[in-house]
Amino acid sequence: MKHKLVLIDALNLIRRIYAVDEQHTHRSESQTILSCKSRVSHATKKLLEITQASHAVAVFDGEKSWRYHFYEKYKHSRKPMPSLLSKNLEAISEAFVEQGVTVYIPEQDEADDVIATLASKASSAGIASVVVSTDKGFYPLLSDKIEIYDYFKRQWLTDKCILERFAVNKKQLTDFWALAGDKTNDIPGVVGIGQKSAIKLVNDYHDIAKAIDDPNCKASIKTKLIKGMDDYIISKQLVTLRNDIYLGFNLKQLRRTGNGVN
Repeated sequence: MKHKLVLIDALNLIRRIYAVDEQHTHRSESQTILSCKSRVSHATKKLLEITQASHAVAVFDGEKSWRYHFYEKYKHSRKPMPSLLSKNLEAISEAFVEQGVTVYIPEQDEADDVIATLASKASSAGIASVVVSTDKGFYPLLSDKIEIYDYFKRQWLTDKCILERFAVNKKQLTDFWALAGDKTNDIPGVVGIGQKSAIKLVNDYHDIAKAIDDPNCKASIKTKLIKGMDDYIISKQLVTLRNDIYLGFNLKQLRRTGNGVN
C-alpha cells in the first residue's frame, strides 16, 4: 500500500460541526456533545475513505503559541470557544481515535505550524499528504505532494481556485496578506494598502521593498510602504507557517489502527 498521510486540522473540523449542533436548542447539553462526537467520527471515516489514508493524525492547538508573544493583538478579536465545547473537547477527540487516527496536542504550538511541518517532512521524504481544513493559511503549502481538502465544501483546492479568489498565486499569498492584512486573525498589514494595491504590488515586485526605489511606483504607495514597512515585516512573519517544529515522533507512529487497517 502506498503511503498517504492525512493531516486533520482538528479544531477547524470540530468547531464547524459543533456550530451546527448547538443550533438545535431542543437538545440537552449531553445530547449536543454526543451528536457532535458522532458527526466528527462520521466525518473522519469519510475523510479516510476519500483519501485512502495509510497514516493519519488530528492536530489540535497547544497553549498560546509564539505568535501571541510576538504580536500581542494576534487573534485578539476572535470569539472564545463556547464553554460547553471547551469542557468536552477531550471526549469529542475520542472520535478520531475510534477511527484509528492519532490525536496530537502540542504544548504551545499552533496546529497550523505542526501540520505544515508534518506535510513538509512527508513531502521531503516523497510521501503524499492531504491537509483537511477550511483555513486559507494552508494554501501556500499546495504542491504536487501536498493536497488540501475542504470537507464541508467537498472540494479539493487547486492553483486555479487560489488565483480566482485572490488574484495572486500561492507563492505570492504571504506577501499579499502581509500587505493587505487579515482581519480574521487580526494581522495588521500596511495601513492604507487595500487588496487592490496589494495585488498590484505582489504582481509587480518579487521583493516588495524594491517598490520603494522604483520611480514608476506611485508616490502615495511608496509613502505608505515606508511608514508601514515594520508592520509588513511583522505581518509576513505572522502569516508564514513554520515547518521546523520539533515533534518528537515519526511517520510510523501515525499509521492508522483498527477498522480493518493493518
